[in-house]
Amino acid sequence: MTDEDEVLAANAAFYAAFADSDVKAMDSVWAHRAPVACVHPGWEALVGRDRVMESWRRILRGGASPISCGSAVAHLLGDAAFVTCLERLPGTTLIATNFFVREDGRFRMVHHHAGPAAPPPPVPAPPRPQLN
Repeated sequence: MTDEDEVLAANAAFYAAFADSDVKAMDSVWAHRAPVACVHPGWEALVGRDRVMESWRRILRGGASPISCGSAVAHLLGDAAFVTCLERLPGTTLIATNFFVREDGRFRMVHHHAGPAAPPPPVPAPPRPQLN
């Protein structure tokens, strides 16, 4: 598995834990020794593992979330990487950046930031046939 594959797998594990409301899986996605931070849409910046994990326990307590991740692109920086992606929820799409570092031989999340995405550009109308 390439580093890019590993980062995308770590990103997918984050969204699987989120969608399944799996606190234990969410805990394993996040770094344990590296500093962490998180910005949920409409929240203040949360800094420190205790605050970040408490926010996820509160969010996941609400039950399964119909969230999916799309358009994920990994950007490698040696033992660090970030993923840009779209978070699809019923009625809205958010844009997110997830940052990972290699810890204990695998990529773990150190930062998640999600917020409103710009609306997609309009689809252009097909050209009309020219009459001669």
